[in-house]
This record gives sequence, C-alpha cells and structure tokens, in this order.
Amino acid sequence: MMEKRKLRIGVIGCGAISVRRHLPEYAGRADVEIAAIYNRTRAKAEAVAERYGGRVCGSVEELVSMDLDAVSVCTANTAHAHDSILALRAGKHVLCEKPMDVTIENCEAMVREAEKAGKLLMIAQNQRFSSAHVKARELVEQGAIGRIISFETKFGHSGPERWTGTEDTWFFRKSAAGMGALADLGIHKTDLIHYLTGEAVTSVYARTATLDKRYPGGGLIDVEDNAWCIYAMDSGMTGTMHVSWTDYGQEYNSFVLHGTKGSIRCYDDREYSLILETDDGKTDFLSTEGMLTNADQTIGTGKDQHSGVIDEFVECIQGTRPCRCSGREALKAMRVIFAALRSSADGRLEQIPENRV
Repeated sequence: MMEKRKLRIGVIGCGAISVRRHLPEYAGRADVEIAAIYNRTRAKAEAVAERYGGRVCGSVEELVSMDLDAVSVCTANTAHAHDSILALRAGKHVLCEKPMDVTIENCEAMVREAEKAGKLLMIAQNQRFSSAHVKARELVEQGAIGRIISFETKFGHSGPERWTGTEDTWFFRKSAAGMGALADLGIHKTDLIHYLTGEAVTSVYARTATLDKRYPGGGLIDVEDNAWCIYAMDSGMTGTMHVSWTDYGQEYNSFVLHGTKGSIRCYDDREYSLILETDDGKTDFLSTEGMLTNADQTIGTGKDQHSGVIDEFVECIQGTRPCRCSGREALKAMRVIFAALRSSADGRLEQIPENRV
C-alpha cells in the first residue's frame, strides 16, 4: 500500500504569528512538509529553515512558483491581499492571517480569486476553535437560552508590543497595519459574533481613539488603540464590543450572550471558561479551563496545545471537513470593521446592506 503524499506547505513571513503558531503546528503534523520559507529579512527565513527545513526563497513570486499544495500568509496586513492572490493564481490553497486586508476591495478580490482558482482561502479566525466557543454555539443551536436578545464582548490587553517583542512594532504603523486594535482584536470578536449568534451584523455605531500608545519618539501612534462598537442585526439583536491595547492589568477576552431563557458566559470568569445560566435559577459551570488569552488561544494542554487553525486548514484541503472560516465567511466581518471605521470618522450609524441575506 502506497504511503499517502504529504502536503507541501510554503510559509510567507517569519514574524511572531508564524513562529509561534503556523510553523510549529505544521511541523507537529505527520502529513505535512514545510517545503518553502520566505521572509523580507532573509536571515529570519534561514533561521526558520534551519529548524523546520524547507527551501529559503528570495521572493514571494519564487515561493509560489514552487511545487506546493498550500501557502500560509503571515505578513503585515497591507501585504495580505497581494501575497494571497499571487498564491491563489499559482494554484495554491491559502491560509491568510487576519485581518484579510486593509481595504474592502482587496478583501473582495481575494475571495474572487479563490473561487476562480477553485482553491480554499481560509482566514485564521482562531477564536472559532476555542472549546468554550464551540460548546456555546452548540448550546445556542439547541435553544438552551432561547432566542438571543443581546450580547457583550470585550478583548483587551496591554498591546501587540508584548506579542511581537518590540516597542516599535509594525502594528502601530498605518502604512503596514492599516488599522489598529479594530483589525488586531476587533476582527476576532466581530467574526465570533457571527459564529455564535448565527446572524450577521447589519449596522454599527462606533468610536475609535488613540489614548496612550506612542512611538519611541513620544508621539501617539497613527492607528487606534481602543474601539467601542454598538452592533445590531436585522432581527433586532443588539450588542456591544470593546477592544483595547491599553488594558495594563490582566488580559480580558470574553463573550456573553443573553437570551429569552438565560445567558451563556464564555471566558467571562477567571476560573470557569463556560457558564450556562438559565431562567429557572440554575447555573452550570461547564468548563474549568479558565480565561482565554491572546497568547494562549489554544486547544488541549501542555505539549498538545495548538490553535486549531492549522488542523482546520490541512483537513479542509484533504476534504475531511468543511471550512468554518472561509474567505467569503470572513468577508462579512471585514465589512463590519470598515463600517465601524466610517462610523467613527463620521459620527453616525453605518449600515451594512451587503450582510443582509
């Protein structure tokens, strides 16, 4: 019996998300080979290749021209569409880090190219795979809290400089990131609203602000470090989202759903990661994993920890499961983020008619 061929993967970008998530999770699978690496600073790519193997490429074009099955795009936000479209046109499946890109036109182009090529475009919305969120969705579908009326979600920590290890991170520069906390954290929670409620946001009122983050020279960064949004769906369901890079205490990453028969609390407690409260006065503590953090959004414990993103991508390519965060699905959340930015700039409610079914 012939041994099944390994999937050959190329990785574009060797920053923190690549080194901490994509590369080790690919390497942990017996059915994957890391075959190619590209990074703008070649020394980083060479260090990665020394550890994981693979050919070091001199350009994105060289990498996508290779005999590869799929590519991970782990570059700065402003390069996502460019790199993803090059890979899709070369016939590769693409896993792109969030956010998709920094303009809605580029995001839509990514989806079109994937559908034209007949290849998978997946966006790394890892909060869909966290165990409490998966269980919460099941409870919603089972009608455990009745019809959802409202929600509240918060994601706050001390900023991306902690994650990247540099005070002058590209996340702080509009030329590379396009957006600030909304793109970094808000896209997670907005996508999660869609996943947990089963409905898409169709209007938003938002305020963004740069309250504290500064460049090494002392000036405020040119992207937002906080954002507050009021979201509404056509059904009448309404909720709030706050994302922040200026929460200097313990990180907070929660989602609470309120329905006609009770509430579901995800990662809203330091000890219990999932709490179900029903209108009969009963409270069930369904998981004791504790709170979800940006650095540890993982499934499993110890050496078995993984984000779930790479497993989803590989197994979707192999045809063993449908993709839960395709480019077309992620496009709904991106429309909301861009509408939130317009709302903050104009000081008015913004409609998202494209999200109406």
